[in-house]
Amino acid sequence: MQLRAEQLQQHLTQPLAGLYVLHGDELLTIEAGDAIRVAARKQGYDEREVLVVTANFKWDDLTLAAGNLSLFGGNKLIDLRIPSGKPGRDGGDALQKHAANLSPGVVTLISLPELDWQAKKAAWLTALGNAGVMLELNAPTLHQLPDWIAQRLARQNQNAPREALDFIATRVEGNLLAAHQEIQKLGLLYPEGALTLAQVEEAVLSVARYDVDGLRHAVLSGDAERCARLLEGLHAEDTAPPLVLWALASEARIIAGVKSAVDRGLSFDTALSNQRVFGPRQGMYRKAVERVSATGARNALLHAARIDRMIKGLAQGDLWDEFLQLALRLARTPARGA
Repeated sequence: MQLRAEQLQQHLTQPLAGLYVLHGDELLTIEAGDAIRVAARKQGYDEREVLVVTANFKWDDLTLAAGNLSLFGGNKLIDLRIPSGKPGRDGGDALQKHAANLSPGVVTLISLPELDWQAKKAAWLTALGNAGVMLELNAPTLHQLPDWIAQRLARQNQNAPREALDFIATRVEGNLLAAHQEIQKLGLLYPEGALTLAQVEEAVLSVARYDVDGLRHAVLSGDAERCARLLEGLHAEDTAPPLVLWALASEARIIAGVKSAVDRGLSFDTALSNQRVFGPRQGMYRKAVERVSATGARNALLHAARIDRMIKGLAQGDLWDEFLQLALRLARTPARGA
């Protein structure tokens, strides 16, 4: 069964199908997967098992996951992720077998990247589509992108003139993740309501020299000196504090989440995938997680919460010094026992 993206929310108000296959743009696939996972929890699928197909993945794990009853006696969601989009011969056979033997009380969610025409004609994908619900989540064209941005702004109760929408679309060059970040930034910087072209231009261009993404990279790389320089530059350019906090808190949450998962016995690859960290970024996060202690990760989250209270006027302190201390918590190797 082929389902269009706009039909998904209505579909999820009904009992779930036994199999869902998502492929296409990364952001849209993540969001659709999140919606299915939320619906599964609401419908009593209390256990979720995440399987990430890497070079050493054993396809027997999929068979075992489908055959094992939930530890809690309820229904189960198998969250299978194939970042490469290429399961190989053994994987293709296993997927076809899985599609032909869906288990009662088990929903399987398979997430794939954008597929080329050859992959779309593969026997394993055809078998999955025939057995379950498939969504091809294509990014909007450049012509459609301004309207897509307008819809996303409306979700946070903001709107902008057409020239501002065109400006964002031109800057992100069709990259939906970049567009999503710019939209989030506008929500952090400005209140609900109408935005002007000048506000949008300032938000998009204001961190051209000392950019927030550079700060995130420095934190993950463990470059404490660069963190200090970037924060000094962001301060000098009057960068909005909520934007800086968002950048640092995002890294703290991912590091803490991966650290906690690894400490519970999950592999790095699975823990990183659960936090939606894929591709070249995995190496950076792996080093950061090895560098930051479990206590340090928890303290970083508490520190971010305190800075949030400072921004809201509920606590006192030197805001930019607190930003620096938070960045150093994440960038520096802690002393033994910290």
